[in-house]
Amino acid sequence: MNRDTIRIRAAVPEDGKELLKIYAPYVEKTAITFEYTVPELRIFRERIENTLKKYPYLVAEKDGELSGYAYTSPFVGRAAYGWAAEVSIYIREDRRRTGVGKRLYQAIEEISRAQNILNLNACISSPETEDAYLTKNSIRFHCRMGYKMVGEFHKCGYKFGRWYNMVWMEKIIGEHMNEPLAVIPFPQLFNHVINSPNLEDFVN
Repeated sequence: MNRDTIRIRAAVPEDGKELLKIYAPYVEKTAITFEYTVPELRIFRERIENTLKKYPYLVAEKDGELSGYAYTSPFVGRAAYGWAAEVSIYIREDRRRTGVGKRLYQAIEEISRAQNILNLNACISSPETEDAYLTKNSIRFHCRMGYKMVGEFHKCGYKFGRWYNMVWMEKIIGEHMNEPLAVIPFPQLFNHVINSPNLEDFVN
C-alpha cells in the first residue's frame, strides 16, 4: 500500500459501525484486548464521542474503506497525570503490515505534541510464550516506533483459558519543564478539522 493512498482523518461517531467490525475480531479471536464481549454499537459510538471531547480519535482510510484507527485517552485519570496519555491502535486484519499503523501513530504523535502532551503510554498484553491468540508483534511495533519498555505485570489477564502478562511502554515526546504548558483539548485545537475531518494539511 502506497503511503500517499492512505488518508488520515478524525473519526466521527458514524464511523462506529465500520470501526466495530475492525475491533470485533480482536475481542473474539485474540488476547490483544482483554475484553470478553464485543461491545454494542451504541456503546462503541459513545466511546468515540467521549474520546473526542479531549483527545484525537483518528481513522486511516483507503479507497473509501477504513483500514484502522488509533486514539489516545487519559493515563490513569488523576490531575497530575494530565500531560500523559494512553495510546491504542487497531488495524483491519487484511491491512496489517501495510504502513497503516505507522501513519496513524505518526499522526497521533504530532497531534499530541500540539496538545502539549509530553508522554505517550501503551498498555500491551504480552504472552510468556507466543500462541494462537497472542504474539509479541505489538511490542515489536512499538519498539520500532520508538517506545521503551517500562514494566511488566505477570499473569494479570485471563482469556481463552490462559494467563497473559501486561506490559507498559512509553515514549517521551516533549520537554518536561518546571511549568508545563496547559494541555489543549483536541476539539479546541482542530475544531475546523473535526467539522471537515481531513488531517492531511497537519500531518506530514
